[in-house]
Amino acid sequence: MTFWEAVLLGIIQGIFMFFPVSSTSHLVLMQHWLIERGSEMPPPESAEMIFFDLIVHVGTLVSMAVVFRKPLGHFLGSLFTGVGSGWRREGGPGDRERLTLKLAILGVFAVFMTGLIGFPLKAVFEGVFARPQMIAGTLVITGILLWWTDVLPRRTRGLREIGPGTAAVVGIAQGLALLPGLSRSGTTIAFGLFAGMKRRWAAEFSFFIAFPTILGASLLQFLELIRLDLAGSIQLLPLVTGFVVAAVVGIGALHVVLHLLYRARFRYFSYYVWALAALILVGTHRGWLGGAFH
Repeated sequence: MTFWEAVLLGIIQGIFMFFPVSSTSHLVLMQHWLIERGSEMPPPESAEMIFFDLIVHVGTLVSMAVVFRKPLGHFLGSLFTGVGSGWRREGGPGDRERLTLKLAILGVFAVFMTGLIGFPLKAVFEGVFARPQMIAGTLVITGILLWWTDVLPRRTRGLREIGPGTAAVVGIAQGLALLPGLSRSGTTIAFGLFAGMKRRWAAEFSFFIAFPTILGASLLQFLELIRLDLAGSIQLLPLVTGFVVAAVVGIGALHVVLHLLYRARFRYFSYYVWALAALILVGTHRGWLGGAFH
């Protein structure tokens, strides 16, 4: 992979990680397109490229940390205070710490539910990287979910009303979103809204559980590379370049997405993913993409 290819893929990840249109599908399609035109990068379904995709996802975690630095800082401060002081009586001076500890536990539970979906189906999900028709199908589903989020009645469930059931729903959604074409942010936020969460809390809980999920997936994929004796084939410069570019671009993209989410404007993205799905199907049928996928 060249330096400029890494820059291009980093830009795509930075934008589409937060735009609820599936960053993975855009990365895969661009990788196939580049390979079709002579790039020497490994195929998208290879362990090396899946690891690259995860690294640029980690880059966008930096974007989230920057944009949500105040609530994240307050959350971590309350969490450490709560752990240090232990559980206190309901409604007492430690009520905020109790809520933070509860949310941390629910976050861990949501990630656990993601693992229950993701681990058994990992090979199936990775196989979709080489099948454009399936990516088109999952993009159509993403569009339906995004449209639905805008027409839902006003959501009323706040942080104190979130329980294990809500966390399980969001965690399962995140597991399903490992499929290329299903937007992680769009799917988890949509399922959070379906469970009754207010828009702000659905978004923040979705991004909160992304941290351990993406970091854990990156570690597991690196261990897979070691097992396959492929770790030495990874070039450091493309990884660092993609990571930095995705982090910088992602900051601006996340601000835009939050603005649209809070104003129930996600359906605008539906038209885009449906058009992209149609373009993939037409391109595959006419041979524009066909050679890259075989």
